[in-house]
Amino acid sequence: MDYAVIVAGGKGERMGSNVPKQFLPLNGLPVLMQTIKRFREYDAYMSIILVLPKEQHEYWSELCKKHRYTSAYTVAEGGPTRFHSVKNGLDMIPDDAEGVVGIHDGVRPFPSVEVIRTCYETARTAKAVIPAVPVFETLRRIVGDGTTETVPRDDYRLVQTPQTFDIQLLKQAYRQPYREAFTDDASVVESFGQKITIVEGNRENIKITTPFDLRVARILG
Repeated sequence: MDYAVIVAGGKGERMGSNVPKQFLPLNGLPVLMQTIKRFREYDAYMSIILVLPKEQHEYWSELCKKHRYTSAYTVAEGGPTRFHSVKNGLDMIPDDAEGVVGIHDGVRPFPSVEVIRTCYETARTAKAVIPAVPVFETLRRIVGDGTTETVPRDDYRLVQTPQTFDIQLLKQAYRQPYREAFTDDASVVESFGQKITIVEGNRENIKITTPFDLRVARILG
């Protein structure tokens, strides 16, 4: 069986809102419900684990009642960092489980179904897969003395989610002690010695963190 661990720990601070960004309305439904919808479109029967801060569980439950939301999922408690939140979600997957698990940002409601499919199917053999898109803007690197220099943008990619992995590989990798260098799941697995495979993402797969992002999302949706 395949799994999706959807991590939504935002508090809405950069949104300037009292409502956490994953719960803000997006074309008739909270952002998080729109995100889950994409995974259900890929696989109606996959096991979905939502990772939410404990203090948000009741609010999420109220939203589900309000929207008569009946999609099946399990809720895990968020941790002090994204690393710990993902680990809590992984702990809800049986230790002997086989298949692929995808880790996805709850505030990325627009991964294309084709990208999700490519990530999961590629991970069945490649073991560790991330979607990414090219950089089109010019990049400059800040040098130690305060000056800057242009760097070749073809050498860089913008990383997205879902990041997909063999379940046993990811569970083992997350048994490592936490380090600040772990900025995403790929960095955790890479430090465990696993090569990362990149597949093409979709540019609409934006992460909603600011009011501008939400305005763009409402146009995309």
